[in-house]
Amino acid sequence: MNLRRAMPTAKMELAYRSPWELLVATILSAQCTDVRVNHVTPALFKRYATPRAMAKAIPTELEGLIRSTGFYKSKAKNLVGCAQAVTTRFGGRVPETMEELTSIPGVGRKTANVLLGAAFGKPALVVDTHVKRVANRLAMTHSSDPEQIERDLQSLYPQAQWTDVSQRILLHGRYVCLARKPRCAVCPIFDVCEWEGKLLK
Repeated sequence: MNLRRAMPTAKMELAYRSPWELLVATILSAQCTDVRVNHVTPALFKRYATPRAMAKAIPTELEGLIRSTGFYKSKAKNLVGCAQAVTTRFGGRVPETMEELTSIPGVGRKTANVLLGAAFGKPALVVDTHVKRVANRLAMTHSSDPEQIERDLQSLYPQAQWTDVSQRILLHGRYVCLARKPRCAVCPIFDVCEWEGKLLK
């Protein structure tokens, strides 16, 4: 599989200026498009510029700012808990290890890998619904478990490529290898794809 030729640069589509902003944006992106999150975050960060400010947020006010991202009540709760943890346990700085990141409320392994790869430049394989789907279709894994998929993909690529590889697979799944109507006619790796469900060009 060579998506690199078709996608020389695979950039993160969430807008952010700091690890903290990326952490918040990633939490908001659950079950929501990056476009919508990018629409919401400027006003959010204008109101709550730091973890310390968000840690003291009035829940209903915060909910109002993020309502359009969906699941806003649980996201608001997670954001306040996250901000409090970053403020009190990490001195206002987002930590840079998987263990510390996943100890924060609302931060799972996927979110932690987003931070490690995009914000801190560390090798990290993000497994979201797109990566899960594409990796299975391309027989890079036969698992539905995100952690197993992560391990399977790690075994296929050098560590230095993990971040870029997962981002390419993610974007390929987001824009080409769609869940219901895959765009096989414009797929750059159609000829090497052995997925039995692929559509004829």
